Amino acid sequence: MVQDNIEKCRSAVIAAVEVYNRPGPRFRTALYIVLIVMAWTALLHAIYHKKRINPWYKKSGRNPKGDRYVRVDGEPKYWELAECLTQYYGGNNPPERKNLEFLIGLRNKVEHRHLPELDAGLYGECQAALLNLEELLTSEFGGRYALAEQLAVSLQFTRVIPSEKKKAAKVLASSAAKSVKEYVEKFRGGLPSSTLNSTKYSFNVFLVPKIASRKELADVAVEFVKVDEANEAELERLEKLNVLIKERQIPVANVNLYKPGQVVDKIKPMLSHNFSVADHTGAWQHFEVRPPSGSAKPDVTDSRYCVYDVAHKDYLYTQAWVDKLARAVADPSDLKKITGRAPRPKQDD
Repeated sequence: MVQDNIEKCRSAVIAAVEVYNRPGPRFRTALYIVLIVMAWTALLHAIYHKKRINPWYKKSGRNPKGDRYVRVDGEPKYWELAECLTQYYGGNNPPERKNLEFLIGLRNKVEHRHLPELDAGLYGECQAALLNLEELLTSEFGGRYALAEQLAVSLQFTRVIPSEKKKAAKVLASSAAKSVKEYVEKFRGGLPSSTLNSTKYSFNVFLVPKIASRKELADVAVEFVKVDEANEAELERLEKLNVLIKERQIPVANVNLYKPGQVVDKIKPMLSHNFSVADHTGAWQHFEVRPPSGSAKPDVTDSRYCVYDVAHKDYLYTQAWVDKLARAVADPSDLKKITGRAPRPKQDD
């Protein structure tokens, strides 16, 4: 079972890269995601079998006949990738787990839709899933299973998105596309900056020519360098080389994220009583969506509701927080329980 799943994993990931890199318009990202999810599922199944753990769903309750597992057509029902991640990571949420959770949710959105205009914007997550898979595969089963020799960096034209493709993207911005874009923005907006900027979550790069003075020195045409993990000597070396450099992502306040005052402005029209910034402070303290000011770990937030902005050293809040808070303080008595402040009538503003 271990070897069968390893081979399934390798076959699926090679097919995923092939379908993503093959030129021509098609379901590029959608097909890649379906195949990379299959590859990850097979890899985790192989790991569980190696540890003599059956990655199968168990029946609930007592089973007097001795068959503890749910069966489909006589065969045990295997854990899908989401359950594999739950079993593998438990309560931990490293960037590589969030990367796969993002792709699982996106697969559910795009598997029946043709949305090529999203391809360029999703490259980072797709690339990270591939690099993370090879790293785990080789660490668990050895370097002989590495995929590097079977894969290559795809050749690129100078204009990745020509004017014709930009025009097509506008036409394809339909209601179906909108729901997928909203999913992408909401998921990314709910991540802490430490995860969003990790190469384990999203590996975005610049492709830059690399020049060698002699032919025999050009043994490596492309290098992957993790700038966020490089030491001072390595960074100095990079100034003399043309390499693939990771592009950092920083949460943007105007993409489904709001400052405290903006949250208050959105909630006030929904209430019969006043709601102030001070009330908002009491609310985030009550629900513990972020650490207190001056915390040694400012980015440890409840990422569903709050994101720490490293660039500005402050906090931004998600639409999910606005919705939750509006419901929580709709009743004046609940507002007092949450904030410790008696609500004021709106005419007192």
